[in-house]
Amino acid sequence: MPMHHTLKAWQHAQRLAVECAKAANKFPDFEQGALADQLRRACYSIPLNIAEGTTRKGTRDYRRFLDTAWGLLAEVQSALAIAHDVGYLEPVEFGRLEALGNRNQQDIVRATTKDQPSIGSAQTPLTVRRGASVRLAFALPVHVVCLTCPSTMT
Repeated sequence: MPMHHTLKAWQHAQRLAVECAKAANKFPDFEQGALADQLRRACYSIPLNIAEGTTRKGTRDYRRFLDTAWGLLAEVQSALAIAHDVGYLEPVEFGRLEALGNRNQQDIVRATTKDQPSIGSAQTPLTVRRGASVRLAFALPVHVVCLTCPSTMT
């Protein structure tokens, strides 16, 4: 099983994409080339970006793909609101899709904050010897332990 299949963000994005595509297929014929097509393209791109991001080696690339997925999710939510407002979606279906979108939003935020840098993190101390220089190139808090010092620095 591909690694991205285990991510909640991808699983919920995949479900949202399938459900939005089914809903878009019920839009009027004259909307199939406009709003329905825009909704389908945006909702398909969310799980695709999450999947592609998981294959990237660096945290920066991974976050960039999650940021793109976040923007696409906002596009999907806007398209769903328009479809509801013009009467293409029943209130119950809109509520269900909106709940899926909100859940996906939480998952993407969670995936973004579960960033694991290559050296140390708030949970894993970075241990260095006295006199060693360390260049910290990530934004998460790092707990640094000096092996020869009685105190530690954060």
